[in-house]
Amino acid sequence: MRRLFVLLVLPLAAALHAAEYQAVPVVTQTLVAPPLLPEHQQIDLSGPKNIQVKMTIVENEVEIAPGVKIHAPSYNGSVPGPIIVAHQDDYVQLNLINPANNSMIHNIDFHAATGALGGAAITKVAPGQEVTLRFKVIKPGVFIYHCAPGGLMIPFHVTMGMSGALMVLPREGLKDHKGNPIHYDRAYYIGEQSYYVPKDANGNYKHYDSILASLPDVLQEASKLTPTFVVFNGSVGALTGKNALTAKVGEKVLLIHSQANEDSRPHLIGGHGDLVWVGGSFDDKPLTNQETWFVPGGTAVAALYEFKQPGTYTYLNHNLIQAVQLGALAQIKVEGTWDNDLMEATPQIPHK
Repeated sequence: MRRLFVLLVLPLAAALHAAEYQAVPVVTQTLVAPPLLPEHQQIDLSGPKNIQVKMTIVENEVEIAPGVKIHAPSYNGSVPGPIIVAHQDDYVQLNLINPANNSMIHNIDFHAATGALGGAAITKVAPGQEVTLRFKVIKPGVFIYHCAPGGLMIPFHVTMGMSGALMVLPREGLKDHKGNPIHYDRAYYIGEQSYYVPKDANGNYKHYDSILASLPDVLQEASKLTPTFVVFNGSVGALTGKNALTAKVGEKVLLIHSQANEDSRPHLIGGHGDLVWVGGSFDDKPLTNQETWFVPGGTAVAALYEFKQPGTYTYLNHNLIQAVQLGALAQIKVEGTWDNDLMEATPQIPHK
C-alpha cells in the first residue's frame, strides 16, 4: 500500500509542477558578447519567467597577446562566455550546442543551479549534439558557470577560457546597505582569465595545430600554478584604448567581475566600490566605500560606483604583477565636468 501511495503521488506532483511551469511566461533572451549585458529589466514584480537562451560551443584559434595564439574552447566564441540575466525564482532554459566540427565533449556547470553538479551531470554533449537544460534560480546574486566534463578536462577547459556568469537579480531590484532601492545606469561584465601557455627550449611560446595537440603541454604548464597571462575578457588589452569601457560623471556603473580559477583583487584607481556585494550575494547588505574588493576563485562579485570626475580610469587586479606584467587591467573613459572641490592642482607655495 505504501508503494502504491508513492507511485500515485509522484506522478501527481510531477503533473502539478509541469502545469505550474507551463503557466510561466516565456522570454527569449538574446545573449551578447561581454563586457555588455543582454537587455533586461532591473525590477520585475510581475512574477517568474522562463528565460530561454542559446549557446554554441566554439573551438577556434585566438590571439591572447601580440604573437601568442592558442586553440581555445569557449561559449559563443567569447572569453568569458556571455552573461545571462534573470530574476529570483525565474527558470533558465539553456539550449547548448556542440557543433560537429568540434573535437571535444563539453558541458556546463552553473553555480547558480541546484543539484546534478550544477547541471554538469546531465549536459555532456559530444560534437554534433545539443542538449537543453532547465533550472530554477532560487538565490539572488552573481554566479559563474564553467565547463566541467570530468577529471583533468575540468581544469583544462576552464583555464583555456570556458567560463561565464549568470546574474540573478532580486525581483524588486538591488538595494543599498540601508535597504534603499538602487538603480544602475550602466553595467559591465569583466571576466578575468588566467592562461597557461607552454614555452619551447628557447623561451618562445609554443604553437599547436589543434586543441588536442596542446592538451599534454598545457596541463603540465598549469600544474606549476603560475599563469603566463592573466587578462580581462580574453586577451591583453581587450578593454583598453579603443576598446575601453565608457561612462559619464554622475552615472552609477555596476561592475560584475568573475574569476573561475584564481583569486582576484579588483581595484578602481581614482574611484571606489561604493557598494560591494561580498561573494556576489544580493541577499546580503553590501559593503561600502571599498578601495579593493576580493573575488575568490570560482566566484563572481558585483560592485557599484558613481563616477564623480571625468578622465580615464584604470581598473585592475591589484596583484600588480598580474595587472602590469601579465595583463589584468582595463580602462574606463568617463566624460563630464571636472570638480575642483574634489581635486585640483594648486600653485606651488614657496618654502619659508
